[in-house]
Amino acid sequence: MNTLGRTVLVLTAAALLAGTASVPTIAQDKVKIGFSQGTMESSWRVNMVERNKKWFDENIADKAELTITNAENNASKQVTDVEGLLASGIEILVISPVTADALTPVVKQAMDAGVKVLTLDRSVNTPVTSHIGADNILIGNTAGKFVCELLGGEGTVGEIQGVAGASATVDRHDAFNATIAKECPGVKVVADGIGDYVREPAMRLTEDWIQRFPEGELDVIYAHNDGMALGAVAALEAAGRLDDVKVVGIDGEEAAYQAIKDGKMAATFTYHFVAPEGMMYAWDIAQGKTLDAKIVLPTAQIDATNVDEFLGTGF
Repeated sequence: MNTLGRTVLVLTAAALLAGTASVPTIAQDKVKIGFSQGTMESSWRVNMVERNKKWFDENIADKAELTITNAENNASKQVTDVEGLLASGIEILVISPVTADALTPVVKQAMDAGVKVLTLDRSVNTPVTSHIGADNILIGNTAGKFVCELLGGEGTVGEIQGVAGASATVDRHDAFNATIAKECPGVKVVADGIGDYVREPAMRLTEDWIQRFPEGELDVIYAHNDGMALGAVAALEAAGRLDDVKVVGIDGEEAAYQAIKDGKMAATFTYHFVAPEGMMYAWDIAQGKTLDAKIVLPTAQIDATNVDEFLGTGF
């Protein structure tokens, strides 16, 4: 018998949002999988958990146990969560880390103990069994080129970054800025701030920028996800500045597609929430299959020219 072994967990949304869900009794001879989610503060992250769990429930619930934890955007809590999962005897760890640096030591501990590790979306600074996600560097590059074209090579940008130190944030920032520096040096980032991938902080940042930059002094807001982009849209619309400032996001939320259709956003770039792929690949590992060290999921640019093709397909 495969040495990977043990049971199933039924989770409520309330338990997930509270932090950690656990199962009171564990049957034997089932694969034990732990899923450490960094945060449930955005709909993208909620969909990552719910769609992976749905696939688990529909396909392998009779063969495996799934324990899901929510770190509530707190790296220290996530370290504790993972330590708890390891202590419970998991054989596969699926993790979307809050930040790379903070989670690297405990992920290395898992790998050293023989636990198979899949990182989803965000990576860590140590080798894992496989990293699965879209290409954040490609997305940052493509967003940079889009903004260059949108502004005709001259203009100003405000950048709303995600969680400081998260690999996705670093890649989306670095690639975007490197691209505009190379492709359109006349485009300058004149303001930036951290929005933690959450709508409300992005809205507050945008409100500050509206006061700081009169009409004509800020041309584009580049947000690292659609939730923050939509927060920027709300602030700009309330101030009567939507015609003055264009908004670009990332993820592929249905609300972002509708905003593009309505002329309130310029573009978004789909970023797969790695579901159900997270559980599918975890189960492949349980079956003894070998995965590529990096699995890249597809992305697409959605703007006014093709948004009709994507309406109704977002999350």
